[in-house]
Amino acid sequence: MSASPAPLSGGRLALGTIALSLATFMNVLDTSIANVSLPAIAGDLGVSPDQGTWIITSFGVANAISLPLTGWLTQRYGQVRLFAASVLLFIVASFLCALAPTLGLLIAFRVLQGAVAGPMIPLSQSLLLASYPKAKAGSALAIWGITTLVAPVVGPLLGGWITDNISWPWIFYINVPVGLVAVGATWLIYRTRETPTFKLPIDAVGLALLVVWVGALQVMLDKGKDLDWFGSTQITLLAVTAVVGFALFVVWELTEAHPVVDLRLFARRNFWTSSLAMSLAYGTFFGNVVLLPLWLQQYMGYTATQAGLVLAPVGALAILLTPVVGRTVHKVDPRHFATGAFLVFALVLYMRSRFNTSADLWTLMLPTIIQGAALAIFFIPLVTLSLAGLSPERIPAASGLFNFARITAGSFGTSIATTLWDHRATLHHAQLAAHVTGSDPATVAALAAMQARGLTPEQSYAQLNRVVDQQAFMLSANDVFFASAVLFVLLIAVVWLARPVHSAASARDAAAGAH
Repeated sequence: MSASPAPLSGGRLALGTIALSLATFMNVLDTSIANVSLPAIAGDLGVSPDQGTWIITSFGVANAISLPLTGWLTQRYGQVRLFAASVLLFIVASFLCALAPTLGLLIAFRVLQGAVAGPMIPLSQSLLLASYPKAKAGSALAIWGITTLVAPVVGPLLGGWITDNISWPWIFYINVPVGLVAVGATWLIYRTRETPTFKLPIDAVGLALLVVWVGALQVMLDKGKDLDWFGSTQITLLAVTAVVGFALFVVWELTEAHPVVDLRLFARRNFWTSSLAMSLAYGTFFGNVVLLPLWLQQYMGYTATQAGLVLAPVGALAILLTPVVGRTVHKVDPRHFATGAFLVFALVLYMRSRFNTSADLWTLMLPTIIQGAALAIFFIPLVTLSLAGLSPERIPAASGLFNFARITAGSFGTSIATTLWDHRATLHHAQLAAHVTGSDPATVAALAAMQARGLTPEQSYAQLNRVVDQQAFMLSANDVFFASAVLFVLLIAVVWLARPVHSAASARDAAAGAH
């Protein structure tokens, strides 16, 4: 193998860091920016909002399939060429999405966008690690972690503002200038730092099985709630396809000489424990990130932009504390950092479980501000654990597999959180409605007051039902928040399954693997 390039320094390091971070931010932003724009997109294209959800599903499916292929593609084409090609194709796909005149074409272009986006996240991580001296690997991971975790929160805010004030195609057009700057700077700095390539045979069977089971799983998770889960034949068939496809995929990849996905990484104790902890934690985090604005918009009267503002302060503490964590990560056992992060997440979710319909903006924002501290110490230790001790050629594969597990868990978390929210709301509605009777003094007084304001008896009962609905969904959200807080406390045990490695060695090994 050729000699590893020396770390970057000065202006080249700063420019390389900005370019890679921009590309990562743009990529992650696109997983959530279109969510709040769906009604506008569906209306413009003349389709129902339910059909419009395929705009999200198509990107997620293609992205999830291509992510674990990063290691194989890197060995065949090289990190820098693959990254630059991915960003350029992402720009083209974004431009085509903005121009799409029909839903069918928009979905096709979103599939292309998701597919080429896959290698961008893991390669930005490995290129960034290779840019820094080994002793500063923690700082490199800190910078990368900020962009990866803050972007999903910024997405709905930015998407809502663009849709409300300009028009929905601009959620895709903004990728063009950002992407061109990122790819231009990346190629300028990294083109002489290409990694060795090998003419590997194509594992066609493994690739086909990957497409089948990941595609079936992602569609099942995205559509399950709308189709009443296993009450639907379609969802049941997708679940069977995903399970059988996954079983065949695992057997094939573990016996294939040149697997398309290196599943043997899971034989490493710290890799599987950090991947499991990250997946469960990120799924819980992301499910709640989706649930909070849904509750605010549907039952608290917030606009998309206002709901985004409640989530926006999460970046403040994260940006302030992450560089500090990056400088100290080599002095602290990463398991201690992860434990601290999970305890802060638990506190934040417990605070949210105490919300009521009278909560003011400060009450809603305070847990979000505190959550920034958890984000600052959440990502770095788990990534450090997952990459520690790996040889250089395995870093992209490990990063791709780690991020695949994280993003897939995010889909699980979203589906589980929103389904539980609906089911618990039905239960709370029934319990509350049992007290709304003609013999209940409070009910009689409320109906009399509404009718005194000119409402008919039917309108009064409808208004009362809306109030009961609002309370039921608030109580249900509180249930989900509380259960998530308990889960974060329990997840601390998963972190401590990892072997006790000194963080300095972990960070240096992660950097060494990228050099």
